[in-house]
Amino acid sequence: MVEMSFREALNKALAEEMERDSQVFLMGEEVGQYHGAYKVSQGLLERFGDLRVVDAPITEAGFVGLGIGAAHVGMRPVIEVMTFNFAILALDQIVNNAAKLRSMSGGQFEVPIVIRGPAGAGGALACQHSQSLEQQYVHIPGIKVVMPSTPDTAYRLLKSAIRDPDPVIFIESEKLYNMRGPVTEDPENLWPIGKADVTRPGSDVTIVTWSRMLTAVALPAAETLASEDGIDCEVIDALSLSPLDLHTILESVKKTNRCVIVEEGWPKVSVGSWIAAEIGLKAFDHLDAPIERINQKDVPLPYAFNLEEIALPRPADVVEAVRRVCYAK
Repeated sequence: MVEMSFREALNKALAEEMERDSQVFLMGEEVGQYHGAYKVSQGLLERFGDLRVVDAPITEAGFVGLGIGAAHVGMRPVIEVMTFNFAILALDQIVNNAAKLRSMSGGQFEVPIVIRGPAGAGGALACQHSQSLEQQYVHIPGIKVVMPSTPDTAYRLLKSAIRDPDPVIFIESEKLYNMRGPVTEDPENLWPIGKADVTRPGSDVTIVTWSRMLTAVALPAAETLASEDGIDCEVIDALSLSPLDLHTILESVKKTNRCVIVEEGWPKVSVGSWIAAEIGLKAFDHLDAPIERINQKDVPLPYAFNLEEIALPRPADVVEAVRRVCYAK
């Protein structure tokens, strides 16, 4: 293992996959000469040239559509959107073309495209630039959705996404780019899409989460609960939201008999509400308490730092929810 930042892990994955397969190319706003808005593509233009690291104009529907067309004829594009808040402009291309071409062609065509970039709160970036919109993509059949939580899972999952024959939405938390951690040195040690990770084994309650909520909220809450209440939390990092590793989640709930779901997004019609429904349908008899859900407040995210902090999920929110399901409060 070697220590690096989240952005460095993504850069390493991109460089290795571009070296491995000449059909892989990167395109997006400022990915070339500026090295990416978050410096994920640092050095790639110099290494691979401007035919494989392509600066695009501010036209999300245009360059995402171009990437889908390139994937349709055998290329493997990685399309960087400066933020998934702006990818809303490309939803027509993603929903009506990328997600449906395999089905509409009767399986004759593949669309091996990765659409990646940051989402979620970024620290006083205001409500138009701070949205967690993964539920939009999870709702759509025909595309895969992954959200890494550490430098290692970012590296291993991005490589899996680039090699996947189907469209993959790859969402990175803006607040994780500087996070440092160990990363595998084996370029073939990929993390499979559709497999969750039991990050912290436990026996008393299952906490299901993904992306930044793992390290910033769920794991700190689990440590507090262990030290203050003697409650042993099992923390599951979903990693892949579509396909979702429901088997791992259900097996954990059947063992602990309690569940708290933590997500950065809004509460209504969310990924967490879907997971809660699946648990209620398929593990109802194993539950000893109602499922708890922790979400961002149901408001546009405030600009002010102090208001942003209280609008987002916090470890204390999870601690209180776990105590409720364990009848410890």
